[in-house]
This record gives sequence, C-alpha cells and structure tokens, in this order.
Amino acid sequence: MATILDKPAVPTVSLAEEASDPEAFAQALGGSFERYGFAIVSDHGVPPDVIAEAERQARLFFALPEEVKRAYHTGKGGARGYTPFGIETAKGANAHDLKEFWHVGRELPEGHAFADMMAPNLWPDELRDFKAAELALFDALDACGARLLRAIARYLKLAPDFFEDTVRDGNSVLRLLHYPPMGADGPSIRAGAHEDINTITLLLGAEEAGLQLLDRDGDWLPVQPKEGELAVNVGDMLQRLTNKVLKSTTHRVVNPAPERRGVSRYSMPFFLHFRPDYLIETLPQCISEDRPNLFPQPITAHDYLQQRLREIKLI
Repeated sequence: MATILDKPAVPTVSLAEEASDPEAFAQALGGSFERYGFAIVSDHGVPPDVIAEAERQARLFFALPEEVKRAYHTGKGGARGYTPFGIETAKGANAHDLKEFWHVGRELPEGHAFADMMAPNLWPDELRDFKAAELALFDALDACGARLLRAIARYLKLAPDFFEDTVRDGNSVLRLLHYPPMGADGPSIRAGAHEDINTITLLLGAEEAGLQLLDRDGDWLPVQPKEGELAVNVGDMLQRLTNKVLKSTTHRVVNPAPERRGVSRYSMPFFLHFRPDYLIETLPQCISEDRPNLFPQPITAHDYLQQRLREIKLI
C-alpha cells in the first residue's frame, strides 16, 4: 500500500525567469516534470482579477438550482456545458468522483476546419457576465501554456517554437470544478486516481488541501501551491510524444479532514490540448537503445481523446 507523506516535494519555479534566463527556466521546469510529472509555477502572468472574476462566476453557476444546471447537460461526452455530480469515473474505478463541472472550449470562427470535432460553447442564460469572465481566463491560461511549452521544447532540445503549430487552435478545455460539501466516508473520493489525457494541465485553486501525486517511489505526495500559483502537470499526450521522458503522473483529490467536510472545494484546471489533427508520433530525440519506442503506432490527438473519454465513461 502506498504511503502518504506530509512534506511538500514538488518544486516551485518562477515563470518570470523564462524571459530573463530561458534555458535555466527550461531546465528547472523540465527537471521537475521528469522527476515528478508536476511543477508549481509562480509569477505566471495570469491577472489576479481575471482569476477572481472567473471563480466568482463559477461559484454563482454552481449555486443555481439543480434543475437549472441540468438544462445545460448535453450528454455529449461532457465536452461543453455542464456535467452533473456523480458521472465522471476514474479509469478502472468502480465508484464515481464527488464533483460537478462546467467545460469551456475554444471559440472557433464559423466554418472552421475543426468545427466537426470541437463543439460550440454553451453559456448559461442566468449569468450575463459568465461568458466574458471564463473566456478571459481561457485566453490567459492559453497564453501562459504557450510559454511553458517553449520551455518544454528547450528542455527536449527542440526549437523553442516546436509546439506552436501542434497546439494552434488546439482542443483545449477550461474546466470549472465544484466539489460539494460531503458527509461521512463512502466508496468515492473527490477525484479518483487518474492521469490527464491532454498535453499539459494548468491548475488554479489547488491551495485547498487534497491534491496528491503518486511518486515513482510509490508514495502519495501532496501538491501544495501557494495562493495564486499554478500546479502544472504532464498529460498522457505529451508522455506519449516524449516516449515517457516526461511522465504523466497518477494523481487524485482526496476527501478533506472532518473539520473541512462541510466546505466546498473549487478549482479551475486548463487542459491544454494538441490540435485535433496533430499526429502524436514519438519524437526521435526521445528514442535510444536504452529507451526503445514504447508507442510505435502514431495516433491523432482527436482519436486518442475519444479513446480515453470512453475509458472514463464520459462517452
């Protein structure tokens, strides 16, 4: 059985260094990813007022009556709009997660080539400022993610702009998450042990205790950013592209201590995705005699996403 360790382990790196010393930042970020699959990122440039308003609007939505929220549940894989409590289930788990969420995707112009693979957004009629607030956060996290990808490219000894085209009009998703207050322990936890599907994840709102990663030594380690910092982790698509040089680490959100069980938990992960037609094919730089190609069969980002959504019971 895995041990739960209390001491923080994941290092914090300052994105401000990306401008002043891009190589040093790349080594710090990539080194943390290679060791833990996670990094905590400070000075990320996402404006605090944008974060605060996006969270305020999310809280307003989740406070709406259940029948109002469910009117925005399309049942189409949770790609857009509302997914009710008790639906998403971690791969291989029997008990559902204790959460509800809303998805915001990229706004595409009419007639865009990816329109058949990326559904249009839904917006709640009850909240007039919701759309502007969430799109502002989406755009800010998208820009931050582009900076992090430049550092990842440097770490992998690729051209700094390598990822620009891979994520151009990518199928990225901002998830607004609400973990409601809970009672006594049952078979479910707030988010079961899982890996993320996408390229990288940028998470706001992990200051509230509960997020843990499964270390390579078999221990559960807390991921504890300070207020306003990002917890950033590698997703399965980047793991596949890099032949597991950068690992997609198993993580979970455990139930709170008894004194915090009456308190909701809110967070806002941004799942940065490759564009749907991008072919995920192992980078030659990540193949060697000691590290043979673990993923010899290429797959498009869209096909891989559909495969994984089926596994977690969203389609």
